[in-house]
Amino acid sequence: MSVPDYMQCAEDHQTVLVVVQPVGIVPEDQFFKIYKRITSVSQVNVRDSQRVLYIRYRHHYLPENNEWGDFQTHRKVVGLISIATCGAAKDWPLTSERFHGQKEVYSSTLYDSRLLVFGLQGEIAEQQRTDVAFYRSFDDCPDVERRVEDFVESIFIVLESKRLDRATDKSGDKIPLLCVPFEKKDFVGLDTDSRHYKKRCQGRMRKHVGDLCLQAGMLQDALVHYHMAVELLKGINDFLWLGAALEGLCSASVIFHYPEGTAGKMAGRKPSVSQPADAGKRHRPGALTANGISADTSTEIGRTKNCLSSEDIIEKYKEAISHYGKYKNAGVIELEACVKAVRVLAIQKRAREASEFLQNAVYINLGQLSEEEKIQRYSVLSELYELIGFRRKSAFFKRVAAMQCVAPTISEPGWRACYKLLLETLPGYSLSLDPNDFSKGIHRGWAAVQIRLLHELVYASRRMGNPLSVRHLSFLLQTMLDFLSDQEKKEVTQSLENYTSKCPGGMEVITLPDGLKLPPVPFTKLPIVRSVKLLNLPVSLRPHKVKGLLGQNMSAASPFIYSPIIMHNRGEERCKKIDFQWVQGAVCEVQLMVYNPMPYELRVENMSLLTSGVEFESLPAALSLPAESGLYPVTLVGVPRTAGNITVNGYRTSVFGVTSDCMLEALTGVKTSGCLVEVIPSLPRLQLSTSIPR
Repeated sequence: MSVPDYMQCAEDHQTVLVVVQPVGIVPEDQFFKIYKRITSVSQVNVRDSQRVLYIRYRHHYLPENNEWGDFQTHRKVVGLISIATCGAAKDWPLTSERFHGQKEVYSSTLYDSRLLVFGLQGEIAEQQRTDVAFYRSFDDCPDVERRVEDFVESIFIVLESKRLDRATDKSGDKIPLLCVPFEKKDFVGLDTDSRHYKKRCQGRMRKHVGDLCLQAGMLQDALVHYHMAVELLKGINDFLWLGAALEGLCSASVIFHYPEGTAGKMAGRKPSVSQPADAGKRHRPGALTANGISADTSTEIGRTKNCLSSEDIIEKYKEAISHYGKYKNAGVIELEACVKAVRVLAIQKRAREASEFLQNAVYINLGQLSEEEKIQRYSVLSELYELIGFRRKSAFFKRVAAMQCVAPTISEPGWRACYKLLLETLPGYSLSLDPNDFSKGIHRGWAAVQIRLLHELVYASRRMGNPLSVRHLSFLLQTMLDFLSDQEKKEVTQSLENYTSKCPGGMEVITLPDGLKLPPVPFTKLPIVRSVKLLNLPVSLRPHKVKGLLGQNMSAASPFIYSPIIMHNRGEERCKKIDFQWVQGAVCEVQLMVYNPMPYELRVENMSLLTSGVEFESLPAALSLPAESGLYPVTLVGVPRTAGNITVNGYRTSVFGVTSDCMLEALTGVKTSGCLVEVIPSLPRLQLSTSIPR
């Protein structure tokens, strides 16, 4: 067995495995439409008994995994449902032949099979057959679920007969020796009459009967058989099968303790079509009912004696895994047992112990895995670490899975999948892609790891051919500037200039295909602004209020209205009205004190004011700030074109090909004496010329 099933959980041991496959060519969407309806029948109440049969469906199952069916019966394909399309009667013989060919693949373990044929009408379709059902079309097949239930009941009948046949002790008969595939060559020529050999046969058969009892809904009997198998197999050091008996004991005990299942909310037990809604929550037959009274006290006494406690379940899992670990060929069984134990520990809220099982799972060698299998393995490890609350470890394995998507050995690297997985790792490293989360001055997480992850995002997005690389690189430079070495600052800015020469960076929000929005990244640190001061006009241009020019009675007609109340956020110093005026049409100045945190000269190609309130013509300036300069005064100018109140909201820069709108309210530690000033209409200008020399 080479491919593990990472979705395995302890309660899967009580399921019977049914494979659903297409025969010939079946449209994929139609196949999965029917597959979904078939899988809705996940448990069936067996007629005339208290028992429930649970079904596990697969649309793809490796025949070599089926060979381990004697070792653990839930791995055995016992049912086959084939789905075929058949347009004309002449196609029917080929369809029938293909169906028989499919049955041959699983013939050694199959209990029963069904063929669902869509599209065939006429004489053939009217024949009544047990194993074949004919339907007009994929939309006109009302009784699919009922037929699946009948099919499951026929599987139960075979299962029950096998259980009864194996469970009755025929002392005269020789018990066959059950083997796993890699053992068969070791048992050639063994003395079949020795006591040791007979005990091995008995112990393995006991374990096998325990599996059958568990599948048939007889939890109490299963526990008894597993206990007997453990005692028999321990005595002869049959470690592989002892591990399986211990794991069976764990599974049965988990099913008793956690009737809701351990696979999590999504994969939990769903009530079947044929059941009342609360059937999925019902305890197994013989378990304590809601009021604490058991249906059969004798089975309850036996159960509590044989059933493992919550702590013992984990101890026995450890023991079983250590036995599996002795066999190189049992890697898949060992890995799946680790995963099952982790799911149980997650429910028990024992995260530290769960992490030990996962650590063990990481080191299990499964031989040569394909790249897809490696990606799946790391993704599942990531999900399991997330399940137990180890967010950073979860992010680590998801990142490994992302790197695996673009491994050098892959002929067509999956950069899109890599990028998507990298995005999913961000929360685990306390990283968001919103620059506002970093503006408070408190840094969470390991900067070195975050820088590396951002570099990987930049590289993956560049390989996808997206403008995303500019946004991610801008984000890296803005948020991680304090943690970059001088050399790294140089390299990042050079890369950014290369990228922006092809695709300039702006302030638009980028929406990814999966709906995630990347907010703009303003460069508030290139340069860093420490103070903003609005300057009064030069003395010769300042407006002066002239009192009493036209007499006291006319003073009310003055355009200058004094009001102590400013309606715009009067509590905020930033919006405090300044006690001088600017004049419409005059050049007005704002002085910024800035400094350059870079180890080299910083060229700001374009720097201008952002204002609101009146029409304002901003005149851009180009700066060249020396390396790691101290505070450096920069004067930005503009001309108000209309009268009214003007607010200086921030400034716009263009650095390394990225245009940034930096709002003053988003900047921390900026000193300002207010950013709101009144602009008054300009007065007519009188020009005198005289013949007298000046």
